[in-house]
Amino acid sequence: MFTSWLPFEWIVSIRFLREGRLQTVFIIAGVAIGVGVIVFMSALLAGLQSNFIRRVLSTQSHIQLLQPQQVTRPQRNGSDAPKGQLEGAIIQPPLQQAKSIDQWQAVVSQVRALPGIKVVSPVASGSVLAVRGSATKAVTVSGIEPDTYFRIVDFSDKLVRGSLRLTGSDILIGTELSNDLGVDVGDKLHVTAANGSTSALTITGIFDLGNKGANQRSTFTTLRMAQSLLDMSGGVTSVEVTVNDIYAAEVMAQRIAAATGVEADSWIKNSAQFFAAVSAQTTANTAIRFFVGLSVAFGIASVLVVSVVQKSREIGILRAMGISRSQILRVFLLQGGLLGFGGSLVGCAIGATALSLWQKLARNADGTPLFPLEFDPQLFALALVLATLTGLLAAYAPALRAARLDPVVAIRG
Repeated sequence: MFTSWLPFEWIVSIRFLREGRLQTVFIIAGVAIGVGVIVFMSALLAGLQSNFIRRVLSTQSHIQLLQPQQVTRPQRNGSDAPKGQLEGAIIQPPLQQAKSIDQWQAVVSQVRALPGIKVVSPVASGSVLAVRGSATKAVTVSGIEPDTYFRIVDFSDKLVRGSLRLTGSDILIGTELSNDLGVDVGDKLHVTAANGSTSALTITGIFDLGNKGANQRSTFTTLRMAQSLLDMSGGVTSVEVTVNDIYAAEVMAQRIAAATGVEADSWIKNSAQFFAAVSAQTTANTAIRFFVGLSVAFGIASVLVVSVVQKSREIGILRAMGISRSQILRVFLLQGGLLGFGGSLVGCAIGATALSLWQKLARNADGTPLFPLEFDPQLFALALVLATLTGLLAAYAPALRAARLDPVVAIRG
């Protein structure tokens, strides 16, 4: 027998499982289905969330640093007025104008030194008029440092024509703006700011951000050119930041605001409804896994309870032969662990097959995958470990009952 070299508890556990083949097959099938559902749903929802977040964050930073807004402070009346009385019942806030972040170079250096920060890039942006012949369009020009900004927003897969080259007099525009003004790569585009500054910029690339409004309004040039156009004298209107953990963006934003004194808005705060939807999906996924795992645990426990009843006489004989209670306990714990492990192996195979079929069958109208799925080895390893632990925990109560059986009573039936 191939089990001759195994410890005693393993030999008895395997023998009990063999004798109840039908029960063993059914419980392994139940565990496999449960694990398969958990693996499939976890990978599916993870891929869906990753796709949503990728679409939302592909054109923006995780955290945006801004100059604090200007506020109006009410003034008190003269000394003859009642103490604490304020002048004026209505206080109008001032017009918010584009203003450079105070000592932004020091802010950038300070933020880059913080742990968890990935990329920091200054941006100078403002409204200008794009002029081509008799056609004009109000657009937003963003002055960037290409080396750092393109690490935040990856334009390599958004570029339609031309190149991402940005020198002193170059500009990148969206596809909609290109169509509206009738311009293409290599053409000159005259840009006029509110202060009267005008520059003729060469279109080096045309991009598609996946949003019609953004393609109509967004343009990019060098940081120095934007500063010159907007008369900012070396200033920047924002500092774009990406972090290693996107779900910790709000915590990092609060930490940055406390350390630097600037206003820090995270994508979680700016997209509160979207983040709430993502959190709801995560909660639903956790609930599904919990209840499926609970059903698997009850299935294993019920089978082992029946096994204890059926094997009472054998357990009594084993106890009369000198087998200790701890060994009997380990016999049934091993059965639970083996059922959980065996079912999880089959379940992982079922989950992987279902994910492969989903990728092949779930397609967009153009034939591309609906959204990418990742076969994360950690997910399968975690499913194996959790299913085995669930089997052990589910087997504890029946194992304890078996260990407490009185040998004489068990043998008499």
